[in-house]
Amino acid sequence: MTKSAFITILGRPNVGKSSLLNAIIGEKIAAVSSKPQTTRTKITGVLTEGEIQLVFIDTPGILREKDKLASHMIKAIDSSVSSIDAAILVVDAEKKPSVQEKELLSKLSKKTPVLLVINKIDLFPDKEQLIPVIAEYSSLYDFAAVIPVSALENDGLDIIVDQLKAYAADGPHYFPDGKFTDQPERVIVAEMIREKLLELLSDEVPHGIAVGVERMDEHDNRDGESILDIEATIYCEKESHKGIVIGKRGAMLKQVGTLARADIERFFMIRANLQLWVKVKEGWRNREGLIKNFGLSND
Repeated sequence: MTKSAFITILGRPNVGKSSLLNAIIGEKIAAVSSKPQTTRTKITGVLTEGEIQLVFIDTPGILREKDKLASHMIKAIDSSVSSIDAAILVVDAEKKPSVQEKELLSKLSKKTPVLLVINKIDLFPDKEQLIPVIAEYSSLYDFAAVIPVSALENDGLDIIVDQLKAYAADGPHYFPDGKFTDQPERVIVAEMIREKLLELLSDEVPHGIAVGVERMDEHDNRDGESILDIEATIYCEKESHKGIVIGKRGAMLKQVGTLARADIERFFMIRANLQLWVKVKEGWRNREGLIKNFGLSND
């Protein structure tokens, strides 16, 4: 008999939600960086082991509503805490509970089992230092389990998976057994490009950037080798940011393309030809049509 469970991954920005999802699934399907708002929409990851399928929903970090894009991100969080079989609250072992985390816990049904996953324990040589962190969070909510992990070092992830399997209910697998995400290939490629921009650019610029993949085709070269041709456009909110993204003599754009192409080739296991352009779309984070075009609407 097949079983399945839907699990939402929640937490404030930069606690490692996307890193945790990528590590559990074993594939890089969500952008990861040290900057807030790296995840902008719901991303589904699928892990199928034998008869059990676990469907994970990665959500944006908790934030305040300041523009229409942020409104969609908040909507993604709110919709992800309903009709689920379990939830994971990911917290940073170095930080104390926040007001936002308390608000988030209040939105969860008391019937929903919630795992407290304390990430980044690799930063604590003496694990006894985690005891007060665990005690403080446990005073806020009756967690089904408390699991210290390091997503970076794949430490403790098997414990999370084993715990979640207990919440799987009899029913069909909602995704083919070999599938590990619901994200279209173009969205995955766009996120790979945006991740490199987040890594390489100053704090101010990345939040005003979106990436759209215009073309994605596969062809064989003269030697019969398959090549993936990709054309993508990087959209900035300000003309001044366009120059920063391109860089002196195109150096920054070239570096972004080189790093993103390497990730694309590893993911699709095929040689890739990536062409990037940069355009300005002023105030796109407050323009519903553009938010939808960039695949960031959570309606």
